[in-house]
Amino acid sequence: MAMVDVEAIVKELRGTYASGKTNKYEWRVSQLKALLKIAEHHEKEIIDALKSDLSKPEFEAFVHEISMMKTACKLALKELKRWMKPEKVRTSLTTFPSSAEIVPEPLGVVLVISAWNYPFLLSLDPVIGAIAAGNAVVLKPSEIAPATSLVIAKLLGEYMDATAIRVVEGAVPETTALLEQKWDKIFYTGNGKVGRIVMAAAAKNLTPVVLELGGKSPVVVDSNINFKVAVRRIIAGKWGCNNGQACIAPDYIVTTKENVPKLLDAMKHELEKFYGKDPLQSGDLSRIVNANHFHRLSKLLDDNKVVDKVVHGGQRDENNLKIAPTILLDVPEDSLIMKEEIFGPLLPIITVTKVEDAMQFINAREKPLAAYLFTSNKKLEKEFVMNISAGGLLINDTTLHLALSSLPFGGVGESGMGSYHGRFSFEAFSHKKAVLHRSFGGEVGARYPPYTPGKMRFLKALLNGNILGLIRALFGW
Repeated sequence: MAMVDVEAIVKELRGTYASGKTNKYEWRVSQLKALLKIAEHHEKEIIDALKSDLSKPEFEAFVHEISMMKTACKLALKELKRWMKPEKVRTSLTTFPSSAEIVPEPLGVVLVISAWNYPFLLSLDPVIGAIAAGNAVVLKPSEIAPATSLVIAKLLGEYMDATAIRVVEGAVPETTALLEQKWDKIFYTGNGKVGRIVMAAAAKNLTPVVLELGGKSPVVVDSNINFKVAVRRIIAGKWGCNNGQACIAPDYIVTTKENVPKLLDAMKHELEKFYGKDPLQSGDLSRIVNANHFHRLSKLLDDNKVVDKVVHGGQRDENNLKIAPTILLDVPEDSLIMKEEIFGPLLPIITVTKVEDAMQFINAREKPLAAYLFTSNKKLEKEFVMNISAGGLLINDTTLHLALSSLPFGGVGESGMGSYHGRFSFEAFSHKKAVLHRSFGGEVGARYPPYTPGKMRFLKALLNGNILGLIRALFGW
């Protein structure tokens, strides 16, 4: 298959953007409505593609991908007028008489590079923000989820304005060609290794980036809690999110030694209730995306430092790329599983002497995308919020903060930069332009040469906000 002419696509989109078409409110609305139609009219096709790529359960495909994309679309349509409206701001005596405002404007032609784990949502959620903000967009879906990539390319080709919104499918050569172009913003979802490549390419043109990365998201479990509820919520966030292949899935648990028996009992009991005695046969667990990732996860499990640490699960089926929910206890800090983001169904438990020590353990590592705490202790909760730096925090649950459009979603440090969702998506793809309006009145002679001692007194009084000094300077006292 011949490679698409990326340069020509960008040139065409630049022409469309220059015409002012994408800046119009009506155009933005028409494209958001078209995206909504895609989700509403092609649900089965999207679910089938996700099944093919990840054997994602229909429930997860609908709730986590289709429904969330529709919600984002509807919110943008409802709020767009308000988001686009210039924001009036106060002026000062220095610029009197004047008015000032902050005017959001689109950035131009933007590139969205998406991930394979939530290939529908993570492709279109940023695109919603880019369109709402009035940009022309090129979307590069992940080739690791080929069925979903194909469906997205086909549907956007049918429904969207092709002069302003394009999908470029492909692998490394296409991504490389795209990164060689000049963009007005690049939005990348994926891992830190590729994130660095994206940022290096962006630096050549001083292109701003949003990097939605991952990291080892910890779960701290205190003793004074409802274990059954806590465990169900941990399972939902870990194995109920694409079998652990999610950027905000719990990566490891930190708890006290005394807590372990209760925690483990509850986890084993609930896991069996959710996924049966043979989880490899469960239709409610996604498979590992491909053989490479299956081998990567197998390597973490076969590391001789953790082989004897598996306390639950561990079954694997290489032919069907299935790995059962697996819990490991007391893994050494220098084991492979604690050195990289797991991104799969393995969950290590680290024990500490007292629950407060968990914070030191987390802070000694890179900043995660999410951090979770289960506790009834308000003091501990407060300390956790004050002392743990992560993209987002959630107390007494996992992953749900992602669903709240009033919260920005994004990382910090190694877990990424920039954020989106709701209004934050609009802002991620906008420039806030400062505008000051003045009339021809209100001339102050003291601004201009020659700079006399009298003018100096006047300006000093003005700039220091000294009204009495101002009157004295005006009258030359």
